[in-house]
Amino acid sequence: MPTILIIEDEPELVKVLRSYLEQAGYDVLTAYRGDSGLSNWEHKRPDLVILDLNLPGMDGLDVAREIRRKADTPIIMLTARVEEADRLIGLEIGADDYITKPYSPREVVARVRAVLRRAGAAPPAPSVLRIADLEIDLDAHIVKISGRSVDLTPTEFNLLTALAGQPGRAFSRLQLSEAALGTAYEGYDRTIDAHIKNLRAKIEDNPKHPRYIETVFGVGYRFNRDAGLAGQTG
Repeated sequence: MPTILIIEDEPELVKVLRSYLEQAGYDVLTAYRGDSGLSNWEHKRPDLVILDLNLPGMDGLDVAREIRRKADTPIIMLTARVEEADRLIGLEIGADDYITKPYSPREVVARVRAVLRRAGAAPPAPSVLRIADLEIDLDAHIVKISGRSVDLTPTEFNLLTALAGQPGRAFSRLQLSEAALGTAYEGYDRTIDAHIKNLRAKIEDNPKHPRYIETVFGVGYRFNRDAGLAGQTG
């Protein structure tokens, strides 16, 4: 499982990016200053660095120069700067990609996958998840229970894949809202609960005693790692 280091001084951006990357199957490290981020990189040697240019303690370009002086760790730069000169400097230093704010977290995850693939470090992404009698075709967006197709809404499918992709991990309602809806907003608790109720009605034999999607009281939901994980095929 590749490790991603985020060096970014805006906590909310870090929170959202971390959530998306963890849902995509990556380990995530974070730092809010350039100097501490460089130290984190030196000690942890992550597989990829997401690096903001405007950082306290040490400028992002200087961090990139130091990383590139010592190793070829892939770097994706984030910046609010729009000047072409800044972009060219970053790429000349050795950045592998460059994303201008504001950006979509989904786009960042896609860029991470692409850069890691080029670097030979991308994890093999399964095209089908099989858990006991449940089968999820990620490419075709088809879900089957004991060979029977189940019609899910796009939101229900996104919730199911987020949970089933990491069995045993407890997701907060905020994290599930970001995974399924692409954003979090006032009232997401009730919205996610309603979607989970509908999803359970479609995939569980007994929704009141769910086999797959468990409630984690005070937190949110998780996929039961003991539901009978049959493996993943790609």
